[in-house]
Parts: sequence; structure tokens; C-alpha cells
Amino acid sequence: MTFSLKGITSWALEYIVTIIFVLFVLFGFLVSRDISMNFFLNELNGRIFRNTFLVLSLIIPVMAGLGLNFGIVIGAMSGQAAIAIARYHELGGVSGMLFCFVVSFFFAALCGYFTGKLYNRTRGQEMIAGLIVGYFANGIYQFLFLFAVGGIIKVPATHPMIIPSGVGIRMTVDLVPAERGGLKYVLDNIYQVPFVYALLAISLAVLATLIIGYCVNRRRGQGYKNRPMSFGFNVLMCVTAAGIAVHAIAAKSNLMKLRPVPVVTGLLIIALCVFTELIMKTKLGQDFRAVGQNRHVAEVSGIDVDRTRIIATMISTVLAAWGQLIFLQNMGTLSTYSAHTQIGLFSVAALLVGGASASRASIKNAVFGAILFNAMFIMSPEIGQSLFGQAVLGEYFRTFLAYGVIGVALGLHVWKANNRN
Repeated sequence: MTFSLKGITSWALEYIVTIIFVLFVLFGFLVSRDISMNFFLNELNGRIFRNTFLVLSLIIPVMAGLGLNFGIVIGAMSGQAAIAIARYHELGGVSGMLFCFVVSFFFAALCGYFTGKLYNRTRGQEMIAGLIVGYFANGIYQFLFLFAVGGIIKVPATHPMIIPSGVGIRMTVDLVPAERGGLKYVLDNIYQVPFVYALLAISLAVLATLIIGYCVNRRRGQGYKNRPMSFGFNVLMCVTAAGIAVHAIAAKSNLMKLRPVPVVTGLLIIALCVFTELIMKTKLGQDFRAVGQNRHVAEVSGIDVDRTRIIATMISTVLAAWGQLIFLQNMGTLSTYSAHTQIGLFSVAALLVGGASASRASIKNAVFGAILFNAMFIMSPEIGQSLFGQAVLGEYFRTFLAYGVIGVALGLHVWKANNRN
């Protein structure tokens, strides 16, 4: 009995942030009278495909012992710079988006290299260094976009992106719909499928993956990796989701009216998940793990620790730049001076909500955290409206929760480290 109680307490402390968010979303459904399941799923559908790539970009730095990489904001700015160049030269469509991916790659790789060098000089304080370097990069970004464009780099004042005075880029830049030669929805509109069909396909794919993994572990004599409770729960969830999808298709329910799923965006997210899994099985991935577990032992083993940490930072920064491109094409507008400001905070918070920590993260944490964190974003205004008659209070509350999640997670990280010592 004592052992069970201790195990439950340990589990609750490990996932306290996740538990709080699940309860918050359930509470939202209880107190919100005007919100329907269709509205909730419709909003969640759009937000997940918009934000998940950014959250996934945080996994590799955590595995490499760099902690929560708040420096991904530099990658976001690299993506925005690429979009600004594309829109200035009126590049659009798929070719324009490919141009943005290529240009942002070089911008982000260069910024990631110097950020990694900084992290090597501030070992043990990488998260603080990431915050500071983000503020520093934001200053350079604003100088370039507010003064250098027009002030140093001559541009026509009549261009729709430029402030009428001829110096600086406007606060908001319209990305223009893809069918008119712009970047708005350029990835999302390539191919779409109804929500319920996507739900059915994903459920069956995950179910097949679970069963294959279970059988492979048994055949290799690694049955200890199969956790019956976890496996059973995951299978039950997949079967339930597939059943709901089949019923919705057969009955032609309201779920058929939900916003369609952007297939290309979803494939990019899946590709990043596969890339993350595969790279961790390579020599470089093993180096990431070794450096993350113990830098001294890794160095003694012949691993170039500094180089490994720089590569991890560069990969994360490039992925964040691409994630920002996916985010902005879905939004349809570029908020030139504010679109990147909360990227690091919200992405880190989402990863933590999924059950990750400053020293441990996985794809499951990132995907589940993105779902749960965006569910909180949807419910917060509804709770504020239902309880206090002011939806704006919910807006303030969700920002408070984002900061609170990070504070609690870092506090638990320090507490666990002290206990280990």
C-alpha cells in the first residue's frame, strides 16, 4: 500500500502540469454553455496543424542536454525575414514557399551556429542565454526592418509592404492568397481531406504501429519494453477514435462539416517526427543522447561535445524557421514586429504540458502538448466569459498559465536535480 501510494504521488508530481491542463479543459466544458464540440474540434484542428511543427523543433536540444531552447525565436525571425524578401519580390505559390524554405534555412543555420557557440560558453545556463540572445536578436531584427529597409537599403515608398515615408516595413503585411500569387494557405490548400477521414486514417495507422512495435519487441526478446497498461490504453483510444470516425461517416453527422485537414502540412509534421526518430538512431543521435546524459563522460569517450551541441542548436533553429513559415502561411498575414515574440514561450509551454521536462522530451510529449495547450487557448475566453462575463479575462489567464507552466516545470527540474545530488 505504501509503495502504491508513493508511486501514485511520484506519478502525479511528474505529470502535474499535464493533469492541471486536462482538468482545466474539462472544467471549461462544464462551465461554458455556448461552446459546442463541433466548434471546439474545428478550432483545435486549425491550431494543431499550425503550431505542432514549432513544438517538435524543441526535442533535439532537450535530448542533447541544452534544455528548453528559448532561442528558437531566432529561427522564427529567420523565417519571417525569408517571407518578407519573398513578398517584396512578389514571389508566391509553391515556388515562392520553396524559396522561403531555402532562404530561411541559410539564415537560421547561420544564426543557430552562433547561438550554439554562445551556449557552449554558458554551459548550465543555456535557457537563460536563449532568452537573452532572443532579445538581442529581436533588437537587430527591428533595426533592419524599421531603419535599414529604406534608410540604408533603398526601396520604393510606393511598395505595399513599405511605410509611406519610405523607411521601414509596415506593421502588418498581407501574404495574399496563393491563387493570386501569394503565400496565404499555399501549403494548406494543396490537398485537403475531410476531418473524419483523416481521423480514421491516423487512428488505424497509429494502431498498426502499436501492434507492430509490440510484436517486434516480443520477437527480439525485449518484451520488457511492452507496458501492458499503456499498450492497452493506447489501443483502446485508437479503436475508439476509429469507431467515432466510422460512425460519423455512416451517419453523415455534423463531424463531416468540420474544417478539412491540410494533408501537406500534416505530412510535413509526420516527416519531422520520422526525422527525429531516425536521427536519434544514428551516430549523431547517439552523441546527442550521450552529451545530454553526461557531458564529461561523453567527452572522455571521444565525442566532440561542443560540436555536437552546436549541431543540435542549428537543427532546432532551422526547424523553428520552417515551423514559422507553416504558421504564417496558415495565418495569412505577417505581423512584422510581433509574430515571433511569443513563439519561444508558447512552444516551450506546450512541450511541458505534454509531460516533457528540461531534461527529457519525446515526440509524444510534443504532439500531446500541442493538442492540450491549444485546447486551453480555445477554452480560456469561454471560461472568462462564462464566469466573469468578460472573455478578455480568459486571454490574460492563458498567458498567466503559459508562464506558470514554465515556472512549475523548471522548479520541479531543480527539485529533482537536488534530490539526485
